[in-house]
Amino acid sequence: MAHSFRLLDTDPAAVRGLVSQLGIHPVTARCMIARGIDEPARATAYLNPRLSDLRAPVGMAGFERAVSRLCLAVSRGERVGVFGDYDVDGVTSAALMCWFLRRVGGTPVPRVARRGGGYGFGPQDASWFVQEGCTIVLTLDCGTSDVPAILSLTERGIDTIVVDHHQVPERKVHPAHALVNPHRPDSTYPFRGLASVGLCFFLAAAARTKLRDRGWFASRPEPDVRELLDLVAVGTIADLAPLCEENRVLAALGLRELQAQRRAGWGALLRLAGVELDRPLDEVDIAWRIGPRLNAPGRLKDATPALDLLLAANPQEAAAHALSCEQANEARRSLQEKTFHEALEDSLARSGDPIVTVARLGWHAGVVGIVAAKLVERLGKPAVVIAGDESTGEGRGSMRTTFGLNAYEALASCKDLLVRFGGHAQAAGLTVVMDNVPTLRERLIQTAGTLLGEVTPSRTEVDAVVPLSVVDDALAQEITRMAPFGPGNREPILAAVRARVRSSRRVGDGSHLKLLLECSEKGTRHAAIGFRMGPRDPGEGAVVDVAFSPLISYFRGERRVELKVHELSPS
Repeated sequence: MAHSFRLLDTDPAAVRGLVSQLGIHPVTARCMIARGIDEPARATAYLNPRLSDLRAPVGMAGFERAVSRLCLAVSRGERVGVFGDYDVDGVTSAALMCWFLRRVGGTPVPRVARRGGGYGFGPQDASWFVQEGCTIVLTLDCGTSDVPAILSLTERGIDTIVVDHHQVPERKVHPAHALVNPHRPDSTYPFRGLASVGLCFFLAAAARTKLRDRGWFASRPEPDVRELLDLVAVGTIADLAPLCEENRVLAALGLRELQAQRRAGWGALLRLAGVELDRPLDEVDIAWRIGPRLNAPGRLKDATPALDLLLAANPQEAAAHALSCEQANEARRSLQEKTFHEALEDSLARSGDPIVTVARLGWHAGVVGIVAAKLVERLGKPAVVIAGDESTGEGRGSMRTTFGLNAYEALASCKDLLVRFGGHAQAAGLTVVMDNVPTLRERLIQTAGTLLGEVTPSRTEVDAVVPLSVVDDALAQEITRMAPFGPGNREPILAAVRARVRSSRRVGDGSHLKLLLECSEKGTRHAAIGFRMGPRDPGEGAVVDVAFSPLISYFRGERRVELKVHELSPS
């Protein structure tokens, strides 16, 4: 097999066991075993996720305290401030808590972060909730590091519940009434990968149970928290949270809820995004169509249109907010492309650096995260992109990384140079005095050079080598049941050797490659698409080894098997 593939080892006896007990294809069994799912009971649960598979949040530090205070606020009729960060996780978390509080008779007062106010929950936000008469405030997808603003509320006698999943800085006591964060060192809950919106789902479900036990629903309808799963799926997938354990259950079930489009905002947004509504929605729709549009208002200025969309009461209201999100997304694209080309130019001027660190005055802070991600994709190395503000002399930046370098830990090693920073292993944000950027660059080069030097370049990992003739609708459908795919649940990759290219052409803007591949043994043919592989067109008649993922493609109502190409090399 071509040197660019590496076949993962699996136990043949374990494969036979899953095949005989679950009745699945041997290729599907190999894919599952390669992910450590080798017991029939666990494999059955993996292929058929249910809410009952979720572990109760026992041992999650701060959780019971948060539930009790939230229920007290509802029973007292308190005005509950609900503050979400401006990304998709923050906005969906705010929408989830507002929906829940309204359904149980609470009084939520929503607000989302503004780009001009900086990262997270700030003093202006705290003052706004005081003016609104709130006696309790929830900070969602932020708050762990926002100690001064939360302390100002505490001093006024206002309780704060922080629901967040960013790294917890070393601090003995947090001023919040309750800090719910799976990364707290005293948290014993076995899964630390929940996004903020997933934590909010657990909080809402537990609060509903406590209110039910108190007889709260004797005179009012009890909400069905399953209706919140669409928000959980969108926030979890868009935030690149690991799609394993609890997250995979929540995301898989949430995609089904999203498909039902019970929320008026989804139909309006999906139509503007050009999503075909006669096929199953998947993680790709969230990552490339839904997520960017919900993110766009907050990236440029104010995330309120995204929150208003998710809370829209009717299709007319939803259509107006969806249009605002769409217009913001178009503006974001234009700004992002200009910034990316300038950042790439600066990066190529320092091509020998193991980590890219670029900064310019005038870049928009709202697109630096996307630009950093695109630089990682293009250059194959970690990237830090910083937007400088001439009026303050500070820059706000974002870091995205590759395997082998933890973004949060890399910035933590430079904390003496930073005004503030926060995030997690894959992505982090920072504020830095622009005069410190050269020193920051050199410090990150030292850190990355040490850590990345220990990482061996990887080849494409392949779950099974198969003839193209075995790739049919039934196999593709089984593999689809392993979705949603992403961090923590990588997409299955198969390989075929000596496939003949019957036709090939570059599509889109020329960056993608459309192929028709033929199996040499039986003449089976499959359409294939290689994203960003246009320059690697092997030409008609070439014989190639190909690594691919089989998927079910829908086009104009027609369903067929298509191959998504990951690697292509001469046989």
